[in-house]
Amino acid sequence: MALPVQQIPKWFYSMKINFISITQIRSQFMRPRKTTLHGLLALPQQSSDNFFLWGFKNYRTFSLWNSSLAPSSTRQENIAAQDTHPPSLNGLQLKTEVTNFDSQISLEELEDLPPISPLQQISEEDAVQIVAEPPLPPISFTLRDYVDRSETLQKLVLLGVNLSKLEKRPGAGTLLLKLDFKNDIQKILLFLKDNGVEDNQLGAFLTKNYIILTEDLENLRTRVAYLKSKNFSKTDISRMIVKAPYLLSFSVDRLDNRLGFFQKELGLNVEKTRNLVIRLPRLLTGSLEPVKENMKVYQLQLGFKHNEIQHMVTRIPKILTASKKKLTETFDYVHNVMNIPHHIIVKFPQVFNSKVLKIKERHSFLAFLGRAQYDPQKPNYISLDKLVSLPDEVFCKEVAKASLKDFEMFLKTV
Repeated sequence: MALPVQQIPKWFYSMKINFISITQIRSQFMRPRKTTLHGLLALPQQSSDNFFLWGFKNYRTFSLWNSSLAPSSTRQENIAAQDTHPPSLNGLQLKTEVTNFDSQISLEELEDLPPISPLQQISEEDAVQIVAEPPLPPISFTLRDYVDRSETLQKLVLLGVNLSKLEKRPGAGTLLLKLDFKNDIQKILLFLKDNGVEDNQLGAFLTKNYIILTEDLENLRTRVAYLKSKNFSKTDISRMIVKAPYLLSFSVDRLDNRLGFFQKELGLNVEKTRNLVIRLPRLLTGSLEPVKENMKVYQLQLGFKHNEIQHMVTRIPKILTASKKKLTETFDYVHNVMNIPHHIIVKFPQVFNSKVLKIKERHSFLAFLGRAQYDPQKPNYISLDKLVSLPDEVFCKEVAKASLKDFEMFLKTV
């Protein structure tokens, strides 16, 4: 008689327990000592599958015996026909007919049995062995609580993304937890790699611009196509993407307006404008206010002409974003203390990238040695480039004609 559907999970669980019990009994009989059992035969040394079949048939016998639906005559025939004893110690084969379903059940299939129903009652011993994972916190100030349970966060960490920085940015953690790595992130990573972002650069890139993971792939392709239409080479685009991670988050119209601004504001032609943003890509993504303010500083406060400003920014684009305070302090010392005129400063705009303290220390040392001569028309001329660009050791040997120890001793007296 077939078991009702509601009893199947319980039947499988009972069979699994019976099988374990039989195996434990068998292990007792395998000990090298003589043991006497009351009411039971010693179990033979045979395969576990035979024990499972034997227990399964006994379970069916008892189920049929206890069924009130079967007639009494049928129950007696079943009991008489069923051999409830396992094989003897002589290793005799079990000579009971086994159905096809019985013969197909193996130890491997026992592991694949369906789980117990959530409504199935279990013993206290089984209950204390259940290990439940702690629930995810509904609110957290760190992504550390979610990394072990989020495949997306785990793979981002493997890429080198700094989650400790991202979790400080409003909304970043919630956004990342909502993304699926395979469906949302993987295609963006492949796109970035196709456009020159190396594997070891992906982590730093996404740490700065995680928002790109939510961008539509077609929009990203359109922006790259726009840059190519402006004659930016593939190498140039790759460099710009890595140096300015927010570049691809700007729409085509916004990128076009930025290029137009620098071309108009600086009075540059198309080629010089393109070279300018290739050398400093963050000009396209940063704020334009410092650029506008510095342009006024160069013209109104420092007294440079428009063509002189053009020459300086094309040589050193970074001076467009330098702080106003640094520009004015550097110019004041170089022009008013060192007495270097505008036209010489224009030839060496890298002086605005140097620290003012460094310029003061080296000029004072040269003046102490009587070698502070910056006029190219006179002998022993020292260019501003050598003054600010060389390491201390090379500066002392080639420019000051002194030892590094002498320079360090002099700095202690200043």
